[in-house]
Amino acid sequence: MDSFFLFELTLILLATKIFGLFSRKIHLPQVVGALFAGILLGPAVLKLVVKSDVITTLAEVGVILLMFSAGLETDFKQLRGSLKASLIIAAIGVVVPLAGGFALAHFFGQDILKSIFIGVILTATSVSITVEALQEMGKLKTKAGTAILGAAVIDDILGIIILSVIMGMGTEGGAPVAAAIGLTLLKIVGFFALALACGFGAYKLFQFLSVKLGRKRRLSIFALAFCFLLAYLAEQFGVADITGAYIAGLVLCNCNAEEYIEEKNIVLSYMFFSPIFFVSVGLMTSFDGITGETVLFIVLLLVVAAATKFVGCGIGALLNKFTREESIQVGVGMISRGEVAIIVATKGIAAGIMDSSLFSGVIVVVIITTLITPVLLKMAFRKEKIELRD
Repeated sequence: MDSFFLFELTLILLATKIFGLFSRKIHLPQVVGALFAGILLGPAVLKLVVKSDVITTLAEVGVILLMFSAGLETDFKQLRGSLKASLIIAAIGVVVPLAGGFALAHFFGQDILKSIFIGVILTATSVSITVEALQEMGKLKTKAGTAILGAAVIDDILGIIILSVIMGMGTEGGAPVAAAIGLTLLKIVGFFALALACGFGAYKLFQFLSVKLGRKRRLSIFALAFCFLLAYLAEQFGVADITGAYIAGLVLCNCNAEEYIEEKNIVLSYMFFSPIFFVSVGLMTSFDGITGETVLFIVLLLVVAAATKFVGCGIGALLNKFTREESIQVGVGMISRGEVAIIVATKGIAAGIMDSSLFSGVIVVVIITTLITPVLLKMAFRKEKIELRD
């Protein structure tokens, strides 16, 4: 291992905490400061930290732990009660950005396939940043917070299905496309069936272990292993690993040892892995090769990305009898794109659907939506009492 990596870790941990405390000082979630730290340290400004394979891997572990924690903190009864609402919010929150992204890209002269793909990228919702902001404000278990989590998980599934359709459009003939879509749907159903079976068994096992072992560290280690197992299985079935991690937390959120497991998981995540994840998002910001037309496209794409998610998901919440304030909170919470959109864009480049200039524009939009979401969430919850964490 290159010893300079240890220096990079030093910079990451110090910068995220210092900028996080500054964000708190000006009454913003600390995650905003952590994201700015990534931009400052990365290629956009100081060029002190490079997004290496090691940082990428550690960041992936960070987002998995973050989503596991979100699952543990979820009010399962409230989530079950908001399932219908989450489905409607997710569905409208996919259709509206898809149409908006397609229209904008087509207006800028992109062909049909590239235009659809831009729309697909805008359908993605990265809930990890929102989760951290809601946790920090103590609002994760609210009606709006629960709806955001449920809708974001469904967004992942809908996004995977749509992505498979677009990737299939690059093949010739209808049979390969139909086969690809059918296989994807089959794998998704298979994963959730397996997760349900594993979840039932794991819940019973942890209920037994919590009585047998009490507050023992081995219990939290077993829980973490279960989280990574479901994250791994999710990837093998073509579902995002963060979805598997969230389901693992959801399985254990009502077990007797939930508070102890969450307590240990937060220490591991908060002190090391989560800061690396937030910095890794900022490290992807670069202003190289951006022309005047690209800037105009990026600005308009940003407006479309934010407005379509806000309007689409907000309307979905209103249709489910959420209050005006709750609908605004849901709409704002779904704006962030994060790593999910980047993964989709990367697959587009690998398949030859996107070029590097479009990819740069997408990255900038992802970074900005990720930065503004915690700020907008703070404003959306301004009428409620908020106690930010240290």
